[in-house]
Amino acid sequence: MAYTAAADSSPSLTAAPAIASLQRALLWSVGAAGAIVFIEPSPYEFATLAAIIIFLATGLRLRLVFMPLLILLFLVNIGYSIGASYLMDRSEIANWILTSWYMAVTVIFFAMVVSEDTAARLDLLRRGLIVGGLIAAVAGIAGYFNLVPGGHDLLTLYERARGTFKDPNVFGAFLVLPALFVLQSVVSDRFGKSFRSAIAFGIMSLAILLAFSRAAWGLLAIASAFMLALMVLTSSSRAQRSRIIAMAVAAAVVVALLIVVLLSLDSVAEMFRQRASFDQSYDEGRFGRFGRHILGAQMALELPFGIGPLQFTKFFPEDTHNSYLNAFMSGGWISGICYPALVFTTVILGFRHVFIRVPWQRAYLAIFAAFLGTVGESFIIDTDHWRHFWMMLGAMWGMFAAAHHYIATHPTSPLPASGER
Repeated sequence: MAYTAAADSSPSLTAAPAIASLQRALLWSVGAAGAIVFIEPSPYEFATLAAIIIFLATGLRLRLVFMPLLILLFLVNIGYSIGASYLMDRSEIANWILTSWYMAVTVIFFAMVVSEDTAARLDLLRRGLIVGGLIAAVAGIAGYFNLVPGGHDLLTLYERARGTFKDPNVFGAFLVLPALFVLQSVVSDRFGKSFRSAIAFGIMSLAILLAFSRAAWGLLAIASAFMLALMVLTSSSRAQRSRIIAMAVAAAVVVALLIVVLLSLDSVAEMFRQRASFDQSYDEGRFGRFGRHILGAQMALELPFGIGPLQFTKFFPEDTHNSYLNAFMSGGWISGICYPALVFTTVILGFRHVFIRVPWQRAYLAIFAAFLGTVGESFIIDTDHWRHFWMMLGAMWGMFAAAHHYIATHPTSPLPASGER
């Protein structure tokens, strides 16, 4: 059963080998199912719900370190619920509120799960995400190039690949974390595994390119560079650092060649020119994306309870395209303050844990890089219901708790470069 730990340094829960295998398999299925969300409820919801039930029945620990996380999630959703109180007779509003509460539950679930048996569970979640990423990427590529009879309309939107997602922007953003996982393998594993991972990275990169999401392009480039820089800084040997740098350069060259080949196709080149332009009509003007941000911020200061979820388009031509502004608009000052507090507290703690040497440090660097990039992306896109965003946030808190326990039980292990204890 789930219970609150009396102290963060208390021993980890242990499970019978069969139970532990079942738990890890469920995490793999959650990671893989995260790639299929074009229907609701999606396979991800069913996989996560099954995992929650089984883990609750076989053992979970709600540590005291999760109390700030729990309180902030609760306050964010209380604000949303208050803001939506006069709209709950509308099914889309009720579904939006239920989804927000459900996302909060998944955050706590992933935090509790990852805080125990951390290395093994993260590895299975990572493997599942890679499989899911490949499924989604192959579907998007096949749809874009009409390789599946009748699949073009299902797997693309506005001539942009969307794969097993409803929206190309979410599709591209989701693929970044599994792409980072395989990129780590490319630059650090033995040749055979590195070669296979290079193929997987190429497939995912191609799918991200064909999503024609400028945010996803930037997220992949920036998160990859940031993660590789952290890998170099945290490497234990000069040879390892040299290999990471060399392989990273080689990977960049291969991706650049892939882009050149694709741009030789007229349809791809034309869409690329359209999407790569910064002169998009929906970004410019008083009611463009950034104009809406300014006007919305002025409204937020005058509306302590907000205007309720999904109401922004009644005042402006499009949605907020800014998760932090959307928190103010949907849940008033309570959500508007607590949502960024939750996100940026996680970011600050994330930087503090970068140099802590733990067995799962490699996975941590990939998740933190993808999470940090998504936090930045949230200034220009509504990410507040992205399943993988909340998965990463919960996993981050789970790794924070696990790192403190690891330090407490391994006093002779190498200390972080920052001197944190």
